[in-house]
Amino acid sequence: MAFPQERKPFTYAEYVQLSDGDRYEMIDGKLYNMAPAPTPKHQQVVTLLSAEFVTHLRGKTCRVFVSPIDVCFSNDEWVQPDIVIVCDSNKISDDRIIGAPDIIVEVLSPSTAKKDRLIKYRRYEQAEVREYWIVDPVHEYVEVHVLKDGAYQLYGTYFKGDAIPVQLFGHFWIHTDNIFLSQ
Repeated sequence: MAFPQERKPFTYAEYVQLSDGDRYEMIDGKLYNMAPAPTPKHQQVVTLLSAEFVTHLRGKTCRVFVSPIDVCFSNDEWVQPDIVIVCDSNKISDDRIIGAPDIIVEVLSPSTAKKDRLIKYRRYEQAEVREYWIVDPVHEYVEVHVLKDGAYQLYGTYFKGDAIPVQLFGHFWIHTDNIFLSQ
């Protein structure tokens, strides 16, 4: 069954009833198809970065999830970030995350860069996601945006060879050389 385009917005319940196999996001009443699939370099960065978070958070209350995972801000708005960190177990349901995660990471792709930098940036800020990381796997840098007084502030831009401080976790740093491997 194809996603019926003529009626918007859709509810999350309608979305999960689809059987077409495609993945979608609904942001501000607009439907976004998640195709095409990410590149191997994109997926390698997601895997390596999530491994850094998982290793640090082992034995702690926060949990790391990688896409595809639905994050529902409301009944008719959901996203599928590349990496999600949730520290409140009440937000983790059997089939999705409900509410704002503590950290969201988006790894840019040519087909998603504008949406990640503009639309999702604004939506994550409105939802009060505490940290939003934008990772560019081609140019090998990470932008860290931290929520302060209801608005994102650019905390820093980190290039290959730098160490990224994770604001939410105090004395935890991720070295970019661990996520941007030389080819």
